[in-house]
Amino acid sequence: MRAELFTNDYKTTPYWQDIAPKVEVPETSLPDEIDILVIGAGYTGLNAALQTAREGLGTLVLDAEHPGWGCSMRNGGQLSTSLKPSFSKLAKRYGTDLAVALCQEGQTSLDYMHELSSQEGLDLGLQEVGRFHGAHKRHLYESLARECEAAHPVWKTDAFMVPKTEMASELGTDAYHGGMVLPRHCSIDVSRYLPSLLNKVLSVGAIVRGNCRVNSIERCGNGFKVTTSAGSLKAGRIILATNGYSGALSPWHQRRIIPIGSYVIATDEIPKETIDKLFPTDRVLSDTRKLVYYYRLSPDRKRILFGGRVSLRETDPHNSAAKLHKDMVALFPDLADVRVSHGWMGFVGYTFDTLAHCGEDDGLYFATGYCGSGVGMASYLGMRMGRKAAGTEKTPSAFERISYPTRPLYTGNPWFLAPSVLVYRLRDKLGV
Repeated sequence: MRAELFTNDYKTTPYWQDIAPKVEVPETSLPDEIDILVIGAGYTGLNAALQTAREGLGTLVLDAEHPGWGCSMRNGGQLSTSLKPSFSKLAKRYGTDLAVALCQEGQTSLDYMHELSSQEGLDLGLQEVGRFHGAHKRHLYESLARECEAAHPVWKTDAFMVPKTEMASELGTDAYHGGMVLPRHCSIDVSRYLPSLLNKVLSVGAIVRGNCRVNSIERCGNGFKVTTSAGSLKAGRIILATNGYSGALSPWHQRRIIPIGSYVIATDEIPKETIDKLFPTDRVLSDTRKLVYYYRLSPDRKRILFGGRVSLRETDPHNSAAKLHKDMVALFPDLADVRVSHGWMGFVGYTFDTLAHCGEDDGLYFATGYCGSGVGMASYLGMRMGRKAAGTEKTPSAFERISYPTRPLYTGNPWFLAPSVLVYRLRDKLGV
């Protein structure tokens, strides 16, 4: 069965990595001292470094792997307003004013991606294609319809409903009872964004070095002593941008970030007539499951990129690929004979309150916990923390104004993940 499922050249590396342009990163030795050290060369770290280097601050970006190795090259390339809790839940938790501010920043994170494309000239392949959010149970369609009719108190969504009788205009499947379209959501070409951002950061004078793991951080005078796999250096300020790959380097952050594996497959190329039948639009796609599927077409409309959480525990991409393929075929039976060319995973940085967080602790800045919606929010909060570290941003983000919770006995190992997944599967089956 495995031989029939996978292409002969099946890879466990991201599809995006195969088609991404190469970036020449100059080889360099570590400086003895640097103004700003950014740990993590993904969307958060590189957007932060863009701000600090532009202000004339010596900026060094280090990554344990090559730049973008983590979820910045392993995501699905979907853009939204990046907040999971509803406005009513936020208002109940924090009060109306702070709930409004959080939602406004969610919108600003999406606007920031448009700015990177139009004003910074970055090659994101950004398209405002909209999102179709499918109702996997009939009563959930009714819930979406009520939400759509009520409109959002902060965001102008322009959302509209698509009943089951009109599903063929959106998707060639009978698996959903209709759904809601959010026209302002976008897609990017992941293979183009990270290289373009990296080139921009290098062009403004930042030093970027991959395959250089930071092993320890110690406070030293007015700055930090940092030990890496390539030696030691002093840093005036640090920006921690490791998100789902945060480990023991900062125990305080490790206790607040839940690393959860998210798994993705790319199919082999599919005939155009099949693609056009099943996917008449270029929308990004998700549904009402707690263990959500997220999927889309590749930018060239030749493959399907299909992701989700498919295992109680972390697993390898061969096992996850088979399960994702099965789930994809349950939605689209016409794809039963389509093989898988790539299967990969990445660690999403989740939080106990399902919100992103950022802030500063006496010269150590951080932005993390994007809860699976990190393409826009990581970029935006990275920019905000870069400006704050550079001294050009004085106004605190709304995400700095909320507490960053943890749980007793949690030290970074999500032992509760398997029972949580079981509960979510049951809720998805019942539609609650």
